[in-house]
Amino acid sequence: MMGTEVNEFLAATMPRLNEAEIALHNGDAGPRIAMWSHNDPVTVFGAALNVYGWSEIAPIFERLGSSFSNCTSYENEIVAAGASGALAYIVAFEHTTSSLNGEPPQPYVLRVTTVFRREDGEWKAVHRHADPVSATAQQNKVQLQRLFADVRVESTDKI
Repeated sequence: MMGTEVNEFLAATMPRLNEAEIALHNGDAGPRIAMWSHNDPVTVFGAALNVYGWSEIAPIFERLGSSFSNCTSYENEIVAAGASGALAYIVAFEHTTSSLNGEPPQPYVLRVTTVFRREDGEWKAVHRHADPVSATAQQNKVQLQRLFADVRVESTDKI
């Protein structure tokens, strides 16, 4: 059973998070960018690329948005969640069906941990760690790694 603080966090966060992920998988990174803190430290250990700092994360989200389209389904299956004070987290399986780089929509599953920080009364994501679980997710990882092959990450030594 989750406590009141966790329930309040989930009630405030999950609708926005689901909306942001559906929009991203339909080609619009704007809601995900709005969901994230722009104040460092922020980190992404992505299914295809690891980045540190908002100056590196924002362009990656933009490129991800331009790579996805035609999201036909999205479900965030929460495994665990917690909230205490100004920090909170969600551990989940993300079940998504969408197109990557114009290919037909394919279902895939990511295992995701997202950490949030309360900023000015609003929960903002500050860390995301995603790993492919399904075979399709693993194939997407390879495609995304090719997509990001030209990205030079300046902060790799910080991670």
